Amino acid sequence: MQTEFGIAIMAAGKGTRLKSTRPKVLHEIGGQSLLLHVIAAAKTIAPASQIFCIIGHEAECVRTAVASTGIQFVLQPEQRGTGHALQMLKADFSLNGLTPPENLLVLSGDVPLIRPETLTALCDFHLAEQAAMTILTAVPPNPHGYGRVLRVAQNSSEVLAIVEQKSLNPDQLTAPEINSGIYCFNTKALFAHLDSLSTNNPHAEFYLTDIAALLVAEHQRVVATVASNIDEVLGANTIAEMMHLDAALRLATANKLMSQGVTIFRPDTVIIDAAIEVAADTVIEPFVQLRGATKIGTGCHILSYSVIKDSTLGNNVLVRNGCIIDSSTIGDEAKLGPYAHLRPGSEIGESAHLGNFVETKNVRLGKGSKANHLSYLGDAVIGAGVNIGAGAITCNYDGVHKHKTTLGDNVFVGSDSTLIAPLTVGDNAYIAAGSAITEDVPADSLAIARSRQTTKPGWVVTRKNKSTPKP
Repeated sequence: MQTEFGIAIMAAGKGTRLKSTRPKVLHEIGGQSLLLHVIAAAKTIAPASQIFCIIGHEAECVRTAVASTGIQFVLQPEQRGTGHALQMLKADFSLNGLTPPENLLVLSGDVPLIRPETLTALCDFHLAEQAAMTILTAVPPNPHGYGRVLRVAQNSSEVLAIVEQKSLNPDQLTAPEINSGIYCFNTKALFAHLDSLSTNNPHAEFYLTDIAALLVAEHQRVVATVASNIDEVLGANTIAEMMHLDAALRLATANKLMSQGVTIFRPDTVIIDAAIEVAADTVIEPFVQLRGATKIGTGCHILSYSVIKDSTLGNNVLVRNGCIIDSSTIGDEAKLGPYAHLRPGSEIGESAHLGNFVETKNVRLGKGSKANHLSYLGDAVIGAGVNIGAGAITCNYDGVHKHKTTLGDNVFVGSDSTLIAPLTVGDNAYIAAGSAITEDVPADSLAIARSRQTTKPGWVVTRKNKSTPKP
């Protein structure tokens, strides 16, 4: 962590080209907002107390979305440019009697792929060069549309100026190096020149890029260093550009997991969020989605078209095709699906089985228990070694309140049974198929709750004779 640095994150803009009502920095790639990606990288450089997020458009929405990170917020009520944003930061330090950091790293809230390693190298370069301003640059295949960084000489680290595309003269149009919008400043030098910025430009805004020329005019060092990966410093101004970043991030996540021993068939087809953890020797088939804060143990096999969100899977778990698993915990050696639906609060024990078209919610299923076909289990505690027959359900909702069903160990629930909560069934009890159970069942008992069958021999022949017209 760079103790000499504070960080300012630009997050006040509207992002009009997105054609969206949401703040630009709250759009998501890789399973979380652009801004959260940037904050995560920033926290490797400075503590949350030294990270200042400058907010403006939909300020309270942005503040609420990332407040849990513990960072600080500075309000830019009017969005009058990047230079104006740092004028607000300077004023905030003064108003609150805070001592500014010795150096300030400035980040854009819409550059989610920036790596901690790149930021560390930038800060180290800034200190080594003893610069007033350091610019992180990039060299894209086509620089058209970007502001260009003009160096003193081709092999020099020193910069003359940053020139916007529309201000380039004919000799500068071929300049290959673009400004990423990521900078390091000596804070004292920066703050001394913020009030000298002008709005004499087509947008009548205060541009932070103008600081470079002001510093150069006073013979202070302005230097630049090139990012190793162009994707790191590219922002997103349209949904299409954002999806390009999303694809790049997800592919990088898949490649990282494969380098750690995870097998991913057709990685271009899977959707894996950036925060996902998967242990070695797990196999992920095509068209799987792993979302949120999911963690998967070793030796698991996730078959195609399954979606797993915010869940934890133990070791050697089999998830067959088409399962939906949300906010659930799965024990070692469990087998799920195909087409099982585990809703939030499902805890599936070691070696338990949930088969095709079984739905669970807020349930604890014990070790080795099975519900292999067409069942609904909700608000239930189910012991070890329990067998739930096809079509059995827990009736947990009376229209107003939810009620709990408790099944002891080694209970057998026959097919098409209805367990009407609140209900407790003791260890080793049997529920006869087709029963509607409304009363507690003691251990080692058989419960039958269905009408008695009546069989009438010859009834069909008699009925036919009665219905046949007489000649």
